[in-house]
Parts: sequence; C-alpha cells; structure tokens
Amino acid sequence: MSKYKNDRAFTDYVHKHMATNIIYKPLQWTEVQLRKDYAKYIDMMDGIDYVFRCGNEIKTIQERFRDKKYKGFSDFTIRYRRDENKIEDRHESEYYKIKAHYFTYGIIDSTKAEINKSTTFLKYAIIDLKKVYQKLDARDIFISDNGKNKCKIVDGNRIECPVKYNTDGSSSFFPIDISYLVKLWGDDIIISQKGFL
Repeated sequence: MSKYKNDRAFTDYVHKHMATNIIYKPLQWTEVQLRKDYAKYIDMMDGIDYVFRCGNEIKTIQERFRDKKYKGFSDFTIRYRRDENKIEDRHESEYYKIKAHYFTYGIIDSTKAEINKSTTFLKYAIIDLKKVYQKLDARDIFISDNGKNKCKIVDGNRIECPVKYNTDGSSSFFPIDISYLVKLWGDDIIISQKGFL
C-alpha cells in the first residue's frame, strides 16, 4: 500500500478510519465538514487540518500520526523550517503559522505499508497548543540547535527542545516531550491521552 507512504495520505487515512471514533468520539467532538478550498486554505495558512464542534465550542486541530516504529518516543513534533524550499516564503514551517487550538499526535499499531491491518493507537495525545505557545513565548520552552536528540528539562523548570533535521533535507522539526509538559505544568495541558503518561 505504497500510497500511504505519503505523510498526508497516511494521516488522512488514520484520521478517517481510526481517530474519529477512537480519539474524538469519546470527547463528543463532531467533525465540521468544510469546503475543500477553505480546508486547503486554513491548512496552508493556519496549520489547521480539521475543525470540530463540541456543544457551542469550535475546536481546531493539527494532526500528525506515525507508524509503530515510533512507539518508543514520548514526544510530539512540530515542523520548524524548510530552508531548502526554492520558494523563500515557504521556509518558515508550521511552528511560525500554526493557529490550531490543539495538536493531536498518535502512533498506530502497524506499519504504513500494512495500515489496513491497523486497529488502534499504541499512543495518542491531544495537546493544548495555546498553552504550549504561551510557554514558548515565555521561553519556558525554547528551541536550541544543539545537536541533541531529545528534549531535556533545564534550570528545573524549562524545556530545551533540539532542532532535528529530516535525512532527505526537506525540513527540520523539534520534539516536545509530553511527559515533561505534564511534569512541569500539570495534566490540563493534555486534553486526552493514551500511552504517553
């Protein structure tokens, strides 16, 4: 099933066949059907993949799903830069533009190639991005191109996040350890989770 090697197609498949029922339905979040042109626009401009309604509240979501080889990781990742992109105004990635309220990050129980055999998530979390960005703005979470592999807690109350580079040179990203967010600032920064804590 090579078509699911494309990250977006893979994420869309996981969203439709698993996340909607396993992650969002228990929270009583109902997906809002958007016009395709508007959905594409808010994805490109605001880092919003999906819009949900819960009662009178609107919930905007950025999603990222991974296959089971990532099960040993305790962080979620935010795309940082695309410096090799030929179009200069695309060098700044989702970190600079994301306006979604929440980030849903999950790891499924199969490989991408065998996604049709997947039935559940090994791990997932819905992270309150507003609270994460408040911590980034206050420098309680800070990004450091330090050559390290993982986040670490420094000064007893801050998270240092390394810049990581994709091997194909397409982009960079930084991880934020979910357990560190909860350890330093409480579990209300996570809306729902399985397997990360």
